Amino acid sequence: MTMRDKGAHPSADGPRTVLVTGGAGFLGINMIRHLLASGQRVVSLDIADFDYPERHAITAVTGDIRHRSTVDACMAGIDVVIHTAAALPLYTPQDIYTTDIDGLRNVLESAVAHGVPRVVHVSSTAVYGIPDHHPLKEDDTLHGVGPYGESKVIAEHLCVDMRSKGLVVPIIRPKSFVGPERLGVFALFYDWAKDGHNFPLLGDGTNRYQLLDVEDLCDAIWLCCTLPDDVVDDVFNIGAKEFATMKEDYQAVLDAAGFGKRIVPLPAAPAIWTLRILERLGVSPLYKWVYETASKDSFVSIEKAERVLGWRPRYSNQDALLRNYRWYLDNAASFEGASGVSHRVPWKQGVLGVAKRVF
Repeated sequence: MTMRDKGAHPSADGPRTVLVTGGAGFLGINMIRHLLASGQRVVSLDIADFDYPERHAITAVTGDIRHRSTVDACMAGIDVVIHTAAALPLYTPQDIYTTDIDGLRNVLESAVAHGVPRVVHVSSTAVYGIPDHHPLKEDDTLHGVGPYGESKVIAEHLCVDMRSKGLVVPIIRPKSFVGPERLGVFALFYDWAKDGHNFPLLGDGTNRYQLLDVEDLCDAIWLCCTLPDDVVDDVFNIGAKEFATMKEDYQAVLDAAGFGKRIVPLPAAPAIWTLRILERLGVSPLYKWVYETASKDSFVSIEKAERVLGWRPRYSNQDALLRNYRWYLDNAASFEGASGVSHRVPWKQGVLGVAKRVF
């Protein structure tokens, strides 16, 4: 099979066969549901088992993108790849680099070898590091913080390089996204809200911290799967259009919990130094990029995605947080006692579990 001509995207008028890497993850399952709702054929590749009700509606492969033979076995007959697989910041540096760089390289090179014309790469706004201005735009300098941020920058360079081989590689940089199935660091907040506790924020909470609803992200990804090559072969920031201060947005969840609890501001500088020490001791659930940016403004311009892709986000920060919180309440019994380092399970509270008693 040879690379299809640019501009002639496959199956433009009918169902596509879509390979979703990381299909068993938080974004993966939401993307798969989005695809199935529009009648697409789906293949999922993930190192974790695909244990969702949609199991029999798709082809689910359990395997590691770091193994080229595994990726090759999934690529035959694929029209477009959506690459969501990643080792997240709480993984070991080795797992992050080998998964987020070497694994992506396998996906890109396998796509070229099998004549798959397009790979949509889900990157991260972590590529901007700890910024000194806002809003961030797609042509701003990239400076990843820590193994995760660094690997995401290198991964984007791989994507750009592969365009010279005729592969169309839209790059999406989403803000932190929430919605059904999202746990991870947000489970810490929801757990405190559910149990009727106040919740501490680094800083005074007046900073604006943009989030994103996963359904809006899925809409943007699908546009990058379906619009013409010359439109999508670019990089796009994706985030909520409507967001208030961090204190106001998170207070909406505490209000919904109904205990009359409040967001409690903490002086940022001493709290950050404390978290740095706790991270080194291995008893903090937060990693550097989270706690170093939590008290600062953090938002991107989405004008390019709106103008070029015609993308229109439907959910505000508060909408997204509340939608995720309602799902959390409905499903809390199913993950009670579970913990890990992915978005599928709650992150360990570490020393914050002790602090919860104070608030």
